Amino acid sequence: MNRALASSIAAASIWAAPIPSMPAWAFDASSIVPATGTIEFAFTPGDDAAGLVIRAIDAARLQVLVQAFSFTHEKIAAALNRAHRRGIDVQVLVDPQQVELIDQNVVGLLKAAKVPVFTDGMHSAAHNKIVLIDAREEQPVLVTGSFNFTFAAQYRNAENLLVIRGNRELARAYLDNWERHRAHSVPFNSATEH
Repeated sequence: MNRALASSIAAASIWAAPIPSMPAWAFDASSIVPATGTIEFAFTPGDDAAGLVIRAIDAARLQVLVQAFSFTHEKIAAALNRAHRRGIDVQVLVDPQQVELIDQNVVGLLKAAKVPVFTDGMHSAAHNKIVLIDAREEQPVLVTGSFNFTFAAQYRNAENLLVIRGNRELARAYLDNWERHRAHSVPFNSATEH
């Protein structure tokens, strides 16, 4: 029997093997929610992921909650500032080390516009990248993925972004997580932190 055929037979036998049942500890059923709503996606470079984020923020009616790791994208910051000026409750949690390390960060622009900004220094990295819009409403919007809110993520990196609309249970889970992180975060002070 030739080597290629033997490899094919071995691979087929692996796929045909019975799948063992997962132990009860392998997953938490409380972290499963129904797949509802719609999902819009983008891949960078190429797709306009930043544009999806901006359009979602511009459509906010009551609240925009953000968790950002690296944040240098001025147009996303401008969308948050616009929402804040419209009377939308905008709050941003950021990683304090990224604010210190990246001179181009836009956290100061948000703070100057009186957007409440907090630093989450409780972890090695506050690596979440989410925008949660109108989470308590009938049609919440969750923006998440690997996409940092940066110029590099839009134009140089290979990133992904999801905009999930209308999944109330998922939005609530992300809201609960955002609130847990907000509880141990501290107000950003541009004079001492950058």
